[in-house]
Amino acid sequence: MTDTTQQNKSGLWWVPTLAFLGAIPFIVAQQLSSVLYKNLGISNDEITFYTSLLYLPWVIKPLWSPLVDIFKTKRFWIIVTQMLIGASLVALSFSLQTPYFFAVSLAVMWLIAFASSTHDVAADGFYMLGLSPPDRAKFIGVRSMFYRIANVIGGGIPTLASDSIFAYTGSWAATWTLVFQVLAFILIALALYHLWALPKPADDKSILEVHGKQVTVAEVLREFFATFRAFFNKKDIAITLAFILLFRLGESQALKVVSLFMLDPRDKGGLGLSNHDYGLAYSIVGISFLTLGGLLGGWLISRFGLRKMLWPMMTAVHLPNVAFLFLAYAQPDSLTVISAALAVEQFGYGFGFTAFLMVLMMVADGPLKTSHYALCTGFMAAGMMIPGMFSGMLSNYFGYPHFFLWVCLCTIPGFVMTAWIKVDPQYGKKDVQRT
Repeated sequence: MTDTTQQNKSGLWWVPTLAFLGAIPFIVAQQLSSVLYKNLGISNDEITFYTSLLYLPWVIKPLWSPLVDIFKTKRFWIIVTQMLIGASLVALSFSLQTPYFFAVSLAVMWLIAFASSTHDVAADGFYMLGLSPPDRAKFIGVRSMFYRIANVIGGGIPTLASDSIFAYTGSWAATWTLVFQVLAFILIALALYHLWALPKPADDKSILEVHGKQVTVAEVLREFFATFRAFFNKKDIAITLAFILLFRLGESQALKVVSLFMLDPRDKGGLGLSNHDYGLAYSIVGISFLTLGGLLGGWLISRFGLRKMLWPMMTAVHLPNVAFLFLAYAQPDSLTVISAALAVEQFGYGFGFTAFLMVLMMVADGPLKTSHYALCTGFMAAGMMIPGMFSGMLSNYFGYPHFFLWVCLCTIPGFVMTAWIKVDPQYGKKDVQRT
């Protein structure tokens, strides 16, 4: 293949697989880890505390993201981190067979999390380099769709299948060992595919290469801190940061506990679902309605603008939390009823969360929008990590019904901060989108 062909390779060859692969390690660290440790007998407060801490690499990724620009190409970082994640999944599978599986597996998940957050930085930059401006807009929907497909294949199907695998192996450790080995095979195969499929854009050069390795450490640090200064000098930045940190206060706690609540036996206040039923209700039905909600939210913002849709969509994010409250108090036996409640909650969340992301894009807008958006998502991850760390302890203290009542009360700061956000009436409309 000629260099010209390689540079101009269609995004259909690589955008879907890159988005799919980028989602898998996050799913492992933030979704499968809770089910894994619940099956292996770890307590709820330990699961929520330690798996929430795994958000930290996504919180602090802006601190090392300049290194991706300074050294090597984005393509290089993508391939290396994909291979590292695949190898780490193999290590994770073997760690479950050790006497100290909890500590060892957490250490491996930290490696996966750091590699995954670095991969996100490189991939976000590579989309800008490997796609023309019209194609960037065209492939946004493709990226989102394959990210959701990864949630089903990487999260839902392993959870669905784990009961059947357990019936064969007789051991949860052996079951999850097999699951992670299959995921590792898929990721390594995709990484090898990307060696061929990823284009080699002419602009994909490191800063050192562009400047002939004449850039000094002092110059790099100066630009690095200038990016932070520009961000914190934005108008109303204190209100903006409070909005980002508090908006998901309720969700951050519910998200870490809901899987444990659904898997816990009924005499402990849970729903007593099997892994199979949990995977079907939450990871298949729930993710499907989450995707539908996101698609509708994106279309309505492009039609009417962010300002008109802000309050309806912010309300849609928070009000469906009463679905968890209903499930905790009623403890229904019917999987159909449970799935319907989760479908309502996930649809509302997917619908409204689109507006939250649009606010982040609005805040980051400007000459440094890539770096500033990374900072916004870092603060968003912090808003998820810190409350989530203590959600297990709170659910143990309150019990599931009162805990989910607490979650509903924690949505109030999100409503309060939304009232302070100022939005241009035209922002988000398709015919006036900023580039």
